Amino acid sequence: MAVIGELIKKAIDFTGMIISDPEPVEAQKEVLRKLLETAKLTAFGKAYQFAEILEADDIVAAFQVKVPVHDYDKLYAEWWHYLLEGHQNVTWPGGQQYFALSSGTTSNSKHIPVTDDMLACIRKAGISEITNIGAFNLPSDFFTKQILMLGSSTNLIQKDDHQEGEISGISASNLPTWFGGFYKPGIEIASIADFDERVKRIAEEAPKWDIGCISGIPAWIELMLKEVIRHNNLNNIHEIWPNLMVYTTGGVAFDPYRKSLEKLLAHPLVYIDTYLASEGFIAIQKRPDTMSMALFPDNGIFYEFVPFNGDNVDEDGLVKPGGTVLSLADAEENVEYVLLISTVSGAWRYMIGDTVMITDKTRAEIKITGRTKHYLNVVGEQLSVNQMNDGLRVIENEYGVVIKEFIISAVRRDGEYINKWFLGCDKKADKLKVAESLDATLRENNKNYNVARTRALKGVEVELIPEELFYKWSEETKKKGGQVKIPRVMKEEDFLAFEAFVAANS
Repeated sequence: MAVIGELIKKAIDFTGMIISDPEPVEAQKEVLRKLLETAKLTAFGKAYQFAEILEADDIVAAFQVKVPVHDYDKLYAEWWHYLLEGHQNVTWPGGQQYFALSSGTTSNSKHIPVTDDMLACIRKAGISEITNIGAFNLPSDFFTKQILMLGSSTNLIQKDDHQEGEISGISASNLPTWFGGFYKPGIEIASIADFDERVKRIAEEAPKWDIGCISGIPAWIELMLKEVIRHNNLNNIHEIWPNLMVYTTGGVAFDPYRKSLEKLLAHPLVYIDTYLASEGFIAIQKRPDTMSMALFPDNGIFYEFVPFNGDNVDEDGLVKPGGTVLSLADAEENVEYVLLISTVSGAWRYMIGDTVMITDKTRAEIKITGRTKHYLNVVGEQLSVNQMNDGLRVIENEYGVVIKEFIISAVRRDGEYINKWFLGCDKKADKLKVAESLDATLRENNKNYNVARTRALKGVEVELIPEELFYKWSEETKKKGGQVKIPRVMKEEDFLAFEAFVAANS
């Protein structure tokens, strides 16, 4: 097996040497041209005159003039609902075999079209991810080990003319045949719909596997590892999987989970960040000296960037009409942007719901900073989820606690607004002092928040609760596992319902 691993490693290294990354800006222009050319005879392409855009001297500028920005609700109401009704050639050529059921937080229920072209792009991105693992200087034996992917169920829902499921389940059900020998937990277990039952089966089968890499959203990966450890009476996960070396994370910021995850390990892993959304495989971390991820500039997605501020984004997190929109060529480093994508699944100038920052433009590297709906600006706070996370890391260091999950809202007390936080905390702490420290940190690091605290924002309250309550709430109101994420910011009505749930379960 060591010889096989050495051969695979050499093949990956050789592939990396002969395949160089394209120049991002030029690659993006070509991607847009191909998207427009392919879709010009669809209903969408005819409506927005793709043929004329293709004749323009600057097709990026012409595209931005003729095609409006869409969020999911707009694109679904005007176009995508026809796909669910069985129509073809709507926003992309042909019909529709798959819809990704988004479990994100920007809408309660979404049906995102996943075309064959998108599945091909996801497979290409996955091969790129494997190729780039060679940059992390892993031993040859790693390349003979198995990969445990904890996604959503591969047991897709069959409708009249299509199948539905979360993107990780759709992707796993379309894995190439050659990957089957490496993939765990295998299709049988992966098809179990109930997350707890699936994890139970993983724990039972775990001694038979030689896992080198795990992949999934941090909260659910941690719950899975705890169950494997509990069921097999272990001290840490490396007692059963001694060759576990890599964790490919994604979906949410990893830093809040690092401390608690590493308590389950005998030694830290190599952490590789990925960005797979219901709308496509957006980016991967390509090198070990950064946690930034490189966009795929030539893989079926055209990216645009909207400066994330009050001039361009409204209080509901939507891009304002006439807002500034930049292509990769004009976007700048270290500025927070709302990400728009146009794709081979027929999403056009589509708000994916994430905010990002370009950290290295020449490499097209980004980091995810938050969600547009996780932007709190009810009374001028202008708090992004990235700033919230930074504030909570200060609290962790000051009080010696771990905070992985939280929810915040602006709520009224006697006619005045306060910010109220629920923090998932692993230890008891003085909630009044935590509130004072968190408030002081945010005031120091966010001038808009500081101004709001002198005006309409009259106070800050903190409740410290077990993190398990967040997962129990998620299970009862949405579901558990897969691509499901805990929302960070809630509107007052939803927050009060969550508050009532906490009170009833504490």
